[in-house]
Amino acid sequence: MGRLLSFITLIWLLAAGTETGAWAQGFSGLARVDAEASHTRDAGRGAEITLGLSQGVPYRLFTLAEPPRLVLDFQEVDWTGLTAETLLQSEQITAAQFGTYVPGWSRLVLQLAEPMKVSTAAMTVDQVTAAARLAVSLAPATAEEFAASAGAPQDPRWDLPAPQSMPGKGARDENAPLLVMLDPGHGGIDPGAETEVVIEKHLMLQFARELGEALLRSGQFTVLLTRDDDYFVSLERRIAMAHQAGADVFISLHADTISEGRAHGSTVYTLSKEASDVASAKLAERHLRGDLLSGTDLSEADDKVTAVMLDLARQETQPRSDALAVALIDGLRGQGRPINNRPLRSAGFSVLKSADIPSVLVEIGFLSSKRDLENLVDPDWRAQAARGILNGLITWRAQDDARRTLVRQ
Repeated sequence: MGRLLSFITLIWLLAAGTETGAWAQGFSGLARVDAEASHTRDAGRGAEITLGLSQGVPYRLFTLAEPPRLVLDFQEVDWTGLTAETLLQSEQITAAQFGTYVPGWSRLVLQLAEPMKVSTAAMTVDQVTAAARLAVSLAPATAEEFAASAGAPQDPRWDLPAPQSMPGKGARDENAPLLVMLDPGHGGIDPGAETEVVIEKHLMLQFARELGEALLRSGQFTVLLTRDDDYFVSLERRIAMAHQAGADVFISLHADTISEGRAHGSTVYTLSKEASDVASAKLAERHLRGDLLSGTDLSEADDKVTAVMLDLARQETQPRSDALAVALIDGLRGQGRPINNRPLRSAGFSVLKSADIPSVLVEIGFLSSKRDLENLVDPDWRAQAARGILNGLITWRAQDDARRTLVRQ
């Protein structure tokens, strides 16, 4: 019922525009949320969600499990002025996250206190002002009922590409540029760390562009980004993009906030089943939590992707990733960048679970550190950090080519 309702809602909404005449402009342009007219409320053991919008837009809705969530997608909504605190007036809905999901589409994710099903969903439009009101009612559901209807609808605008076999790469021309996939952390509905000065998703996109330019100018690397604007990219899709592009190196860029351990200075993380310390474990959990709160369906990821990739990563690729991490740390240190007192760490970061691409996650600094924050917003400091990463990549490439020559002999 849940999946069927999502498609009925979208079809009905498109049809309603042609019948009533209220949609003279069609469903184009950006709808603005009316924060004062938007709220969630308890309704017995169920809940009611009301969203006020400046105009009608196509939408779909579905549920996801573990934890139970209601996901609403729109084409598209400007959420300016809305906060989770003002939206949440219900004990049955415990958390809310909203923002850009993919270009042209916005997403609202509501975490449910217990399994519930959509009983009604309707959008009404004022014939005079064209303002729209979306009302969704949730009713209690058993765990079995919820599990049976939960899951994201199959739609190529959101879905991951179909799994493909990953044949071994052929011999690389030692003089050809390496393809580096830069991964600006977070984006869209997932803002990452936030301070009064800067938001992590914006800062990392800016740094990725600056680093990419430095790599290109060296003549030794070509560069692709997992995102080039403020939209959400799931952890799984970031890996898929690197494989589809045939990337030689994958570098995920972050500047988190963290209270556990000494969170100061640049730190480089590699993949491991067991985290090197408590802070690294919590950081990895937070990254995965970002995917969950953004409405990503991870129900099949562990069985089909994670376990296999973790095993494969222990063979040829993991030593190359470890060597890459060491080289990047040395490069950053050589530029006089502040380095964490334990700069090389490891944890089960999902974004590093590529089977055949050397992958690292670089915390350029921590926004929770006053010194790091001042550095990160300084363009000159970032330029030197980019130079350090470039130098590290150059060193690693030379060492990696030498090791490959020894293996061939």
